[in-house]
Amino acid sequence: MTSLSGKVAFITGASGGIGAAVAHALAAEGVRLGVASRSGTELGLPDCVGTACDVRDLAQVEAAVAATTDRFGGLDIVVANAGVGSWGPFESTPVADLDEMVDVNVRGLFHTVRATLPHLKARGAGDVITVASEAGRRGLPDEAAYVATKFASVGFTRSLDHELRGSGIRCTNICPGGVATGFGMGRGLRTPGMPELADMMRPEDVAEMVVFALTRPRHYRLLEVAFRSMTEQSWG
Repeated sequence: MTSLSGKVAFITGASGGIGAAVAHALAAEGVRLGVASRSGTELGLPDCVGTACDVRDLAQVEAAVAATTDRFGGLDIVVANAGVGSWGPFESTPVADLDEMVDVNVRGLFHTVRATLPHLKARGAGDVITVASEAGRRGLPDEAAYVATKFASVGFTRSLDHELRGSGIRCTNICPGGVATGFGMGRGLRTPGMPELADMMRPEDVAEMVVFALTRPRHYRLLEVAFRSMTEQSWG
């Protein structure tokens, strides 16, 4: 395992759910944190700077990254976690929902990497972690618009891996199945009390996989980490 102690990480979508769990897991490893969210919370963690940031706005992302690097002197890890989702039949999906998902899930990822990559290159090494989804690997009913944005984010990260080959920067897609968060409930896909929710993965499970990817020896890279709960249906 590679120690993360003293490293600096920038995390988007960090106010709750998976993002907050990743922040807590990395803090436990001794990582110094820049956490960005629309609320700007610092999560009560030591060595943590919180910044209000809407990833749809490149200038806001650049300002949040600058707040992190000004505080800690550089950047080693990027966790692009901000995301939104809307579920339902394609024909009844509002165009406004599609626009929001594209702006946050795709454009937001682009902005996050665009603002952070120069800092990773300055280190000569680093990690870009994209919190994607199993929906970025398979077509799913009632999720066409969301799936499209997650295929885009997975493809973006795979392409980035090729571009950065030889730079010392690793790019990894984290692709969980259903996770018991407010986001994971979606907008109508799942409802409280559904039996399968009892066995859904927790945000901490995803955070554990992020830490796993980051602590691999630097002579190899994980391109993708895909995982689901033991009871989640197989999508083929």
